Amino acid sequence: MKPTVLFLLLLAPILALAETPAALPLWPKGAPGSETRAAESEKTEGSNVVNIHNPSITPFVPAADKFTGTAVIICPGGGHSKLCLGHEGYALAEWFRDHGIAAFVLKYRLAREKGSTYTIQDHAMADARRAIRTVRNRAAEWHIKVDRIGILGFSAGGELAAFAAMKNDPGQKEAADPIEQQSSRPDFQGLIYPGTSGLFSAEKGMPPLFIACGYSDRPDIAEGMATLYLKYKAAGVKAELHIYANAGHGFGYKPDAKPSAAAKWPDRFTEWLTDSGLLGK
Repeated sequence: MKPTVLFLLLLAPILALAETPAALPLWPKGAPGSETRAAESEKTEGSNVVNIHNPSITPFVPAADKFTGTAVIICPGGGHSKLCLGHEGYALAEWFRDHGIAAFVLKYRLAREKGSTYTIQDHAMADARRAIRTVRNRAAEWHIKVDRIGILGFSAGGELAAFAAMKNDPGQKEAADPIEQQSSRPDFQGLIYPGTSGLFSAEKGMPPLFIACGYSDRPDIAEGMATLYLKYKAAGVKAELHIYANAGHGFGYKPDAKPSAAAKWPDRFTEWLTDSGLLGK
């Protein structure tokens, strides 16, 4: 192998790492219940990350000439045992940023990692709600409209997005922490092949919903998402459903993916945002 080629191959991952913005911890002194472990280093396994004890968001903010005022918090999947930050995290965040949407990749605590003492409802959901509050608190800084902050998740992360839409609060106006004064309600939600659909409910007044999944996914997703759509329809909450006939689980977003209907779901999502009055300068 020529020295120049070898050098470029070695340099590529360093450049990729350098291009990823710095993560912002959600709690300066450590997340509740994890304060003593906040200094522990995360562990990287390929494009996946584990050992998360200091939850954070990584911001991908558009250039000034592309601001739309819309923001989305991205919850990667990984079965609550890891976070798939490649095709379910940073790549999509870059795509959103380049299309004028501020994106924030959430690293949340993992309830099913070996040896974990965390739970989905007590810890991962606390991280998701704190992320929404944090973005809303800093909306002016990032040129975001406080009523255009949504959440989108893949697989296990889709569960967090759904639960965030189902249960939230207006904030504690008397809290000393200004972040806790903010509402944790997302203004819209995107569920991309989420699991545990049997736990999802729909009530009038919940945030509008976008769903994308594959026909060949397992029944609780391929069929469960159709059932969820009907629940939202019955509740009078706007919802849009895309079930891709030639897709299964985990298609995520890959810039170099083979052209297909499923690979174009981010375009459908932004069209839905526009039609819903949630995107546009």
